[in-house]
Amino acid sequence: MTEVFYTDKSRVRASFDKAAQHYDEAAVLQREVAVRMGERLDYIKVAPRLILDAGSGTGESAAALRRRYPEARVVELDLAHGMLSVSREKVRRGAGLLGRWFGKDPWMTCGDLEALPLADNSVDMIWSNLAIQWVNIPDRVFAEFRRVLKPQGMLMFSTLGPDTLTELRQAFAAVDSASHVNRFIDMHDLGDALLKGGFAEPVMDMEKIVMTYPDAKAVMRDLKSIGAHNAMAGRPRGLTGKRAWQTAVDAYEVFRKDGKLPATYEVVYGHAWKSESSRKGAVLPDGRQVIEFIKKPN
Repeated sequence: MTEVFYTDKSRVRASFDKAAQHYDEAAVLQREVAVRMGERLDYIKVAPRLILDAGSGTGESAAALRRRYPEARVVELDLAHGMLSVSREKVRRGAGLLGRWFGKDPWMTCGDLEALPLADNSVDMIWSNLAIQWVNIPDRVFAEFRRVLKPQGMLMFSTLGPDTLTELRQAFAAVDSASHVNRFIDMHDLGDALLKGGFAEPVMDMEKIVMTYPDAKAVMRDLKSIGAHNAMAGRPRGLTGKRAWQTAVDAYEVFRKDGKLPATYEVVYGHAWKSESSRKGAVLPDGRQVIEFIKKPN
């Protein structure tokens, strides 16, 4: 990924800080993906004592992880302080119900996935739901994940693939050649990065989830509500003019079906293990590296 497509993290932080108070109202996709990640955990036998929720948002996944693993301590980490504040307020309001999972205030820290403020070999499990798409160098993130995981620790994550918001991207292509929509990393490149980062037995799969809206404004309003602005360093500066916006809206109408406009999300799932015996991934005698890819039907 070239630097023009790098994420401007200061913009990402500001967007999520601003969206925090109303994030849960629009985070339908995030909740659905978290549920589907949880279903994957049903088939994996782990008993973590310390879990890192990397990109924890408003704490929805952290709460679910505490219910699933009541003996574990969950560390919530997010780039945006506003998100953590909302999570802490939820815990405060529900202290009577959630106290048995905490015992005391939950552990939260504001930090960057590419520079985790955690000690080496300190975490049994990392969970990261729809956060990796905001980083610039996946190799760096996976190196950090591997650094803080204990030997035999597990990483489970979801992120967005390059076909995400393809309708919106094509609609803006009718306006100009600028990049109005964030670009995301391909599943196979992420799998390669896991291997390069020394993870063992990585498994990747992908599915497409389609959200529907009455009009293009509703699509953009939803994206704004969850803080998902175009945050690329090479994004167009300034507001889109009325004429250009109308051109994009008209182009989006081509995709209308059954009275609704679709917004497609390519959701990529992955999990892998930290193994001290893995030398940058499993290697066959002929030198080939092995990674399993599973493509879910649309």
